[in-house]
Amino acid sequence: MNRLLFFFLYLFSIAPIAGQTLFTLDSAYTTPPKEIRAMWLTTYSGLDWPSRPATTPKGLERQKAELCTILDQLQAAGINTVLFQARIRSTTSYPSAIEPWDEAFTGTPGKAPAYDPLQFAIEECHRRNMELHAWVVAFPIVKTPTAKQLGKQALPRRQPKLCQLCGNQWIMDPGVPETSSYLANLCKEIVERYAVDGIHLDYIRYPEKGIPFNDNRTYRKYGKGKQLADWRRENVTRVVRTIYETVKAVRPWVKVSCSPVGKYADLRQQSSYGWNARDAVYQEAQNWLRDGIMDILFPMMYFDGKHFYPFAFDWQENSYGRQVAPGLGIYFLHPAQKNWDLTVVQRQLYFLRQLHTSGQAHFRSRFFTDNVKGLYDFAHNDFYRRPVATPPMTWMKAVAPERPRVRLQLLGDDLQFEWDRAMGNTPDSTIRYTVYYCPADTFDARTCEILAFRLRDRSFRYRPALPRRLYGHYAVTATDAYGNESAAQIVQAAALGHSSYTIVDHQLDLPEVDGAEFVLICDSKGRPILTCPYQSTINVNQLQTGCYEVRSLGKKGRSHALLTFWKR
Repeated sequence: MNRLLFFFLYLFSIAPIAGQTLFTLDSAYTTPPKEIRAMWLTTYSGLDWPSRPATTPKGLERQKAELCTILDQLQAAGINTVLFQARIRSTTSYPSAIEPWDEAFTGTPGKAPAYDPLQFAIEECHRRNMELHAWVVAFPIVKTPTAKQLGKQALPRRQPKLCQLCGNQWIMDPGVPETSSYLANLCKEIVERYAVDGIHLDYIRYPEKGIPFNDNRTYRKYGKGKQLADWRRENVTRVVRTIYETVKAVRPWVKVSCSPVGKYADLRQQSSYGWNARDAVYQEAQNWLRDGIMDILFPMMYFDGKHFYPFAFDWQENSYGRQVAPGLGIYFLHPAQKNWDLTVVQRQLYFLRQLHTSGQAHFRSRFFTDNVKGLYDFAHNDFYRRPVATPPMTWMKAVAPERPRVRLQLLGDDLQFEWDRAMGNTPDSTIRYTVYYCPADTFDARTCEILAFRLRDRSFRYRPALPRRLYGHYAVTATDAYGNESAAQIVQAAALGHSSYTIVDHQLDLPEVDGAEFVLICDSKGRPILTCPYQSTINVNQLQTGCYEVRSLGKKGRSHALLTFWKR
């Protein structure tokens, strides 16, 4: 706990200076080689998407295009995980055999759209090299007006034993044993039918005190003399365990996560002021990590100051070798909310990275893509500028696939990579490939630049920024569905179609090229340095030491790469 106090005091010794947050430790600024960068994308009431229902072919295409625009923005800003709402309020965003359609897509509860939004979202996320986790809202279900519209399809009509009416809100009762099997079957349906990367559980907790939830009858029937608080915690844990085991029995590499309340419990030096996961809503989320029935926690840390930093440290300190990616309340940046300054979120992001959490999550998409207070620009241009993949689930499997065998050839000004299938612990269809550019002839994921990742195909065509990468080193790795990455196969582009050599005596010999009128010499950043009439030999004495590319120029502006050379 002394370490917690140190970090807490250290953070508050950091002051914003001229709009920048000052940190003294490099780890706050260093991008880790693997990191969760998650975004909650809400379909409830179309808060993030869709902005309006679709009842015509034109409206449907507009709805799809809107999602693609959102995903394009998220990808461009470095987001690698989309938490996409699949079960909303005992209604779905996919054709379920268990529950009816949500109204967000057509405007009518229970009415199917002319496409499968979940399948479409999965395909579009994967096309952009992002993971999609199906976001399942667990216990809160329909409100009474929607239940009336759904009629016999409504969960309270189909399974009245599982449901309680709290005001105008129906809620599933965690104390009824069948609740766990019902929700597990719903998650099983998703995992069996869709290539989701994860199941994300939300509201997997008892209602807060302000909601009139009365489970006295259930407690008398199933409590068996236990203390009410202990019994409730056991009920929530039973649901979590049943879902986890069900999902893993179908596809063990699918990640199971949840979003507990942002403070786990009171700390020795900091109170939660009555709002915490363990005692207020009966979520023993840290124990779920300890007991191996949860892969990732996204605690909803929608706070700042003393309500954020000590509790963030507590989550990380009790992660038991699994993953914690705190969720940030970026909606508080909006003037209609708490009107936070951007530095509040920046400080939290840097702190979490310095704390070596597995990543971060953001609630929610619209506030991010709308660039409220410049957050999107900060992520795009700075904090998430370097793309990364998510960390592996080594507690499931820790053996990486074999190293892919790579072939590289020059096709015009393009580099064509091809590789053989890499064998791993998961089916071939789940193996993904990453192509890196390496500044040296050794592989280091912290310094190599990702050119493409989560590739399903076993080929990749790349047009490098000329000329500096036509003589560089590249690496290809294979990653299984658990996230284990193979050793890198390094290939060198310099040995390809055009020559690469060292100039010692300042004389450069050029090959004969039909139609060539000029010679263009560019530096390692592609900037023109020297232009002269084309001749068989040119003097490069005036060039500084470094690496250069030589190109021919014809009458119509046609240019061809001839060679690269090192000037001593």
